[in-house]
Amino acid sequence: MVSPSAFVRTLIIAALAAVLAFAPAQAQQVVTITTTTVTWTYDDAGDDDGAEYIDEEAALLDDEALAEDAGFAATRRYAPTATLATLGHAKATYGPFSVIDGTTVRMAGDVTSATPRQFAAMLAAHPGLKRLEMTDCPGSLDEEANLILARAIRRQGMETVVPAGGSIRSGAVELWLAGTTRRAAPDAEFGVHSWADEYGREANDYPANDPVHAEYLSYYREMGMDNAKARAFYALTNSTPFDDVRYLTRDDMARFVTLN
Repeated sequence: MVSPSAFVRTLIIAALAAVLAFAPAQAQQVVTITTTTVTWTYDDAGDDDGAEYIDEEAALLDDEALAEDAGFAATRRYAPTATLATLGHAKATYGPFSVIDGTTVRMAGDVTSATPRQFAAMLAAHPGLKRLEMTDCPGSLDEEANLILARAIRRQGMETVVPAGGSIRSGAVELWLAGTTRRAAPDAEFGVHSWADEYGREANDYPANDPVHAEYLSYYREMGMDNAKARAFYALTNSTPFDDVRYLTRDDMARFVTLN
């Protein structure tokens, strides 16, 4: 029989052997590496191969919101030529205007945001001006300014004239329409086309009920067209893209307004 003391010694020896056997393993350094995985999801609005698709057009304002933010969407109605006609001797010049005598001013050049102020300065210095001869007018770089100028011409009670060899194009046609009386030589030419906004969008890119169209129709009625003629003339101008010009004759214009 094994004595109790011998049994205890056996247990102690076994325990020490176990500690020695496992000591090297527990002395090793333990390194823990944590990996974080980031995942994300998106709605696949792309093509059938599952590639991610971003619709850049969807980030733009829609047409009606754009017109609302811009206040007046149309910015340009402009058809330049290689050279402008010379105006000859003038008493004074104000932008595209040259005062010829006490009653006559000639115009050659385009309308910018500064042109209505130049016109007002001219009238302040020469209040007797009543005849506006439009010899070579490419149109407007600022349509809002162009309509402001047109109404100023009407308030002044000016006669608008396209003389022999004269050419008025684009926004300048609106200026000619502003005359309380209108004249044009048999060979006068009237170039029309659509307006364009600062984003390159043209009249037909806007909804039919957009306020910018009403602005033009209202102006044409203000200058003497009835509603049917105003709509027909506006549709005619917008049937030609901004980068092109459709030329009308004196007789063509007489279908829409009275010539003297």
